[in-house]
Amino acid sequence: MSAGRPSLYVVTALFLLTSSLRAAAESLVVVSDFEGASVSDVAIDQAARMISFRPGGEPQRGWPCWWYFRVDGTVPGETLTFRLSSGDPAAQATPKLAAIVREAAAFSMPAQATVSTDGSSWQHSEKGVKEDGVMTWKVRAESTSLYMAWGPPYTPTDATTFVKLMSDRHPVATADVLCRSEGNRPVPMLRVLEGDRPREQRFGIWCQARQHAWESGSSWVAQGFVEWVRADTPESAWLRQHSEIFVVPIMDVDNVATGNGGKNAVPHDHNRDWSEQPVWKETQAAQRRVSDLIAEGRMDVFLDLHNPAPGDPSFFYILDRSELQEPMISLRDRFIELAYGRISRIKPLIPMSNRPKTTGAAYHPLWRQISANWVSMNGNPHTVSVCLETIWNYQNSTTEGYRAVGSNLAAATREYLAERPAR
Repeated sequence: MSAGRPSLYVVTALFLLTSSLRAAAESLVVVSDFEGASVSDVAIDQAARMISFRPGGEPQRGWPCWWYFRVDGTVPGETLTFRLSSGDPAAQATPKLAAIVREAAAFSMPAQATVSTDGSSWQHSEKGVKEDGVMTWKVRAESTSLYMAWGPPYTPTDATTFVKLMSDRHPVATADVLCRSEGNRPVPMLRVLEGDRPREQRFGIWCQARQHAWESGSSWVAQGFVEWVRADTPESAWLRQHSEIFVVPIMDVDNVATGNGGKNAVPHDHNRDWSEQPVWKETQAAQRRVSDLIAEGRMDVFLDLHNPAPGDPSFFYILDRSELQEPMISLRDRFIELAYGRISRIKPLIPMSNRPKTTGAAYHPLWRQISANWVSMNGNPHTVSVCLETIWNYQNSTTEGYRAVGSNLAAATREYLAERPAR
């Protein structure tokens, strides 16, 4: 062997080591050890660059329809295939849990997945193909990692960061904590008011999102609501100066943090918990705050933000007018009319006859314990209490589209209250 030249054995070993390292670097790996992540039954075909999976989440903690994970080892420019199957009812321990899994199936498969390269900026994938109960998407990788999610995630950390940012930047906004959850997590809340007008002369506005953890779009609607409220415009300033505004971006923080669905959790979810003895600490705290506004005679606008069924175009869910008296009915109709006139960026408006859906006795056995219904039945005569369901399985169901809905909802709230007599 010539001096200074490596042997064939060394060259071969180096080649094999380099090839092994390259192969390892390009092996796809699914990661779900971070806040809000959720995925199960992952199977990876490295050769085909295909990942099969099911939604994660424990059925007793709500519909297992939320999924969110990161894929490492992607090659920029390559196209990956993702195949989503719904949860397996047969794998559940009891018939009740199996029924929860079956109910969640249709909600787990958006036409377009939500994709990000950095976990912060989100965009839609191309439309997927559904066949034999399996949804398949093709996604082009732009870096060595990508995030996949049911919809644009909004975690408790995101809520805390946003509330603090608003408080730091705007002296009219105060970061607060509604309560601490069963899991000892803070529930961020923002309180907004401007000027020296006494509290008793201010309209009361309560806006909350995410009583069902999987409905991530509703948190983005809440953020858009706040962004309009703190804007440097005469209309926004009027609302701040004449109102006291409370916004809770995430109610069910525990299930959002752990990647559970929340909807129809055992014994019931947060939006079926507005009773004389609520189970969940978040509901208890929100109910106390709202009850204080009612006692002061200034529970003017209550907004509960959700995402609906995949094919449901309705915006508002409301208590049947047969359960209400005037002037509450007329005032609510006026608020909805103004809101419909503004909420148009998420999808075209539908005919007036098809707009609101009612949530009375035929809707759910616990209909009296639904938050917007409870507020309507226990509120002031002038209280407007509605549930806004922002469509999620649509081309504008993006962070920008959701925030636009929130901004228009806030603008409609100001327009409505400007018509009301001053306190």
